[in-house]
Amino acid sequence: MGEINVRLQLVESSDRLKYLSYLVMADESESVVKEYIAEGQMFAIIVGGDSVAGVALFVEDSEDVIELKNIALDPQFRGFGLGKQVINLAFEIFREQGFRKMIVGTASSSIANLAFYQKVGFRMVEIRKDFFLRYPEPIFEDGIQAVDMVVFEREL
Repeated sequence: MGEINVRLQLVESSDRLKYLSYLVMADESESVVKEYIAEGQMFAIIVGGDSVAGVALFVEDSEDVIELKNIALDPQFRGFGLGKQVINLAFEIFREQGFRKMIVGTASSSIANLAFYQKVGFRMVEIRKDFFLRYPEPIFEDGIQAVDMVVFEREL
């Protein structure tokens, strides 16, 4: 498919529920997603002219730290390097907004995510034990129950 051009388009709070189906791809609990869907800055991931390939939602963690709360790509757009492009665009956006660091958390069972975040320059900094036990339904990936959250960070 070659290099696909990606851009991030800010989504207004009033339009965010339209993207719920994407958000629950990355965070399996719709009730948990609805707790944070109105927070922070959400971007539609646009490819080609105007096709929506996914979403990314970022929430301010502290004055100079931004958290990547949710990123999801439609399965048909995975495997082409779009996620990496989105992360790099986000680094630029949030550096310009004065943030110094980006953090992201993923389940210890999310083998592909653990690899992805390290490939785009994040480092592991913390384990939040039992984080996913508060979810209404147990989550399993690769035959592993999601119990702990691995937190990564990257300097911007």
